Amino acid sequence: MTQNLLQKLGIATTLAMLVVVSGAGADDIQLPDIGSPADAVLSKSEENRFGRAIMSQIRQTGQVVEDPLIAEFINEIGHQIAAQANDGSHRFEFFVINDERINAFALPGGYIGVHTGLIEATRNEDELAGVLAHEIAHVTQRHIARAIHANQRQGILTTALMLGAIVAGIAGGGGDAMQAGIAVAQGTAAQSQINFTRSNEYEADRIGIGALHDAGYDPHGMASFFDVMSRQQPTSPELRAPEFLRTHPVTTNRIAEARARASEHPRQLSTDSTNYGVARVRMIVERFDTAAEAVAYYEKRDYQQQSDIERYGRAVAYQRAGRHNDANRIFDELINKDEKVIAYHIGLGETQLELENYSAGKATFDRAVELFPRNVPLIITYGEFLVRLGEPKKAHKLLLDLMNNVPPTPEQVRLIARAASEAGDSAESYYYLSEYELMTGDLINGIRYLQRALTLPDLQEIQRIRFEARIDFIRDYMTEEQLKQMQRSRPDRSSVADAG
Repeated sequence: MTQNLLQKLGIATTLAMLVVVSGAGADDIQLPDIGSPADAVLSKSEENRFGRAIMSQIRQTGQVVEDPLIAEFINEIGHQIAAQANDGSHRFEFFVINDERINAFALPGGYIGVHTGLIEATRNEDELAGVLAHEIAHVTQRHIARAIHANQRQGILTTALMLGAIVAGIAGGGGDAMQAGIAVAQGTAAQSQINFTRSNEYEADRIGIGALHDAGYDPHGMASFFDVMSRQQPTSPELRAPEFLRTHPVTTNRIAEARARASEHPRQLSTDSTNYGVARVRMIVERFDTAAEAVAYYEKRDYQQQSDIERYGRAVAYQRAGRHNDANRIFDELINKDEKVIAYHIGLGETQLELENYSAGKATFDRAVELFPRNVPLIITYGEFLVRLGEPKKAHKLLLDLMNNVPPTPEQVRLIARAASEAGDSAESYYYLSEYELMTGDLINGIRYLQRALTLPDLQEIQRIRFEARIDFIRDYMTEEQLKQMQRSRPDRSSVADAG
């Protein structure tokens, strides 16, 4: 049946059909619980494949937040919860979308996105953890595959219209267009469809609350955030509800049930981590249109009355405004109070280097690398500065060690490609650029970079073997049309300079 849908609707529409409201909400048809038909409709390997394709499209919108400190935090908290809700059969990747609307969603294959607006709306880390736990449960309970099974029992056109509109909204498309598409599709659907969505949401709440407790978070965090959002219900039909309420309907019954389930677990006395505060204030600083507005926001309160996280936010605002001396003084004070916070080391090293105090800046980063080896935000930030400072070989070595141990993002792969290029290692730079193209969904250019590497006169035999094997591997995943396109077209004239 999946193959028939691919043939009838094309890959774009099919991908849209897979983003079933695991948080990105539409109404689904009611499905009796007679076992799990999920694998018969969409295997886990297919979910992973489709999820990667959708994630590639989302990355191309330019809305994924690349700030390594924010990305590291959301993955840290997400994986901590996922470890309690997952039997090991699901892989997860968490990312942040630069969107002030309050929302979160799950994609096939365990990709979970959170809007910056939602993180800012949370009052504490337990509430954010509650949202992530809910989305994680959508994945572990196979709600996506189960919804596809349900959607086979209604018109293909209705499903395509509704879920296509949802994908547009997830990827940063216009909210009005998305709501219009959903409204048209829902007009053709039966009232009984609502029940399946409700059952998914309640099941995700139940599983998520248990995972919250087991991960060391307050299980009341989920109901607490629901309560916050329920107060934002519009008082008039003319007013727009927050995105979260339209994609995750919150009722008094649902809040009461979430509270009752949380009460079954001992209350956890958790406190917000410094990383939660760091991620949140970095988003706030970037939210303002100008650096002056960000500075004014953090200067509203007297410095002596501010918490360490507020002072950190002030320093980041000063950085954005180019006031590196002011930022440097704050980072130096913060690191002397608590040197366990990696963000303080990064901030101090950044300001020292911006002030052209190169020996002190590199010493700050080198010491931090000793204290926190293979920390992603630290290594990525230091690597970027080393390339700027004309030390690409050191940057390449640091980044390669990191990426051999931690899966990189596409932008991080571009960084190591640039470092290798400026270090004079053209073959490896081409290889990294090939990997970047593959990660962003362009198999043809991925092969072309490897073919270009094979023409280099100083290529080592071990590199030749590795590159040729990689080309063969990629070809196995290409369509007939892609293979024909490669034969018809000549290689483009992109150069290693593309890495910059």
